[in-house]
Amino acid sequence: MKIKLPFFAAVLFASAAALSGAPLTATTAVHTKPDDAAPVVSILKAGTEPVAVPDSAAAPTGWMAVGLPGPFQAYVKNGDILKDLEVRPGAQIYLEPKEGAGALATMEAGDKVKITGLLGRWTQISLDKKLTGYIRTGATPANEAAVPSGSAVTSPPAESRGNPTNPPAAPSANSTADGKPVPVVDAGGAMPRPFEGKLVSTRSPFHPRRPFDWALVDDTGKRIAYLDVSKLLLTEQIDSYVGHTVVIYGAPKAINSGKDLVIDAENLRLK
Repeated sequence: MKIKLPFFAAVLFASAAALSGAPLTATTAVHTKPDDAAPVVSILKAGTEPVAVPDSAAAPTGWMAVGLPGPFQAYVKNGDILKDLEVRPGAQIYLEPKEGAGALATMEAGDKVKITGLLGRWTQISLDKKLTGYIRTGATPANEAAVPSGSAVTSPPAESRGNPTNPPAAPSANSTADGKPVPVVDAGGAMPRPFEGKLVSTRSPFHPRRPFDWALVDDTGKRIAYLDVSKLLLTEQIDSYVGHTVVIYGAPKAINSGKDLVIDAENLRLK
C-alpha cells in the first residue's frame, strides 16, 4: 500500500510532538531516577518545554524521562584516574566531591571527559554526554523548585549556567561585588580562601631554583603568590593548567622574611 508523502510527514510530526511535554508551570527539579529522594541533577525553569526520551514509556506513572544534553560538571575519586589520565570505565561519577554524594552516571568506554580541577582526593571533570533525567508530571508536595536534603544541583559548566557545586564558596567578606575573589594583599590570618590568577611555572634552566615550582600571576604578569601543591595528589596533571586562569583555594602564608607569599593549595580548578 502506498502512503502519500504529506500524510506520512504528518505522522512523523505528530510522533515528534508527542516527545515534547507541555511547558512547565513551575520550576521543576530533574532527578537522576524517578524518585523524589534521588539526587537532583538539574533544574528546569517554569515555561521550559521538556523533551521526553524513549525511556518515558518505562517511567513510572507521574514521571517523565527527559533528555539532558550536557556537558556536566562532576567528580571522580582520584583512584579512578588511570596513568594516561583517563577515567576508569565503570567508575562512579559523582555530583559532589564527598563520600555519600549522589551518583550522576557511570563512566563508560567512549565517554568524553575533560579534567578541570584537583580537589584533594577528588578530581573535578567535565562530562560531555547526553544523560536521562526524570521530572515529576503528577502531584507532589515538593515539585516546585524542591531539592532533596543532601542533593546537589549540577548543571553545565559555569560559563553557561552557573556553577553551584564548585567547592568551597568564598566568604562574602573575601569577594567583590561580582563574586570574584579579592586580590591577595597579605596573609590575612592564614585562613583558606579562593585566589584567582594565571598559573605559571617558575622552573627555568637559566635561573636559580625558586622556592616553589608554581606561581599565580595577575593580568600584568606580576606574581600574586607562589603555590605549594603538595596537597594536590594528582600533581602530574598540573602542567595542563599552565597559562590558564585558575581559581586556587588555600591558606596564604608569608615566606622569605615576609617578602613573598605562598598559597597552601587545597583545590585547583579552571576559571
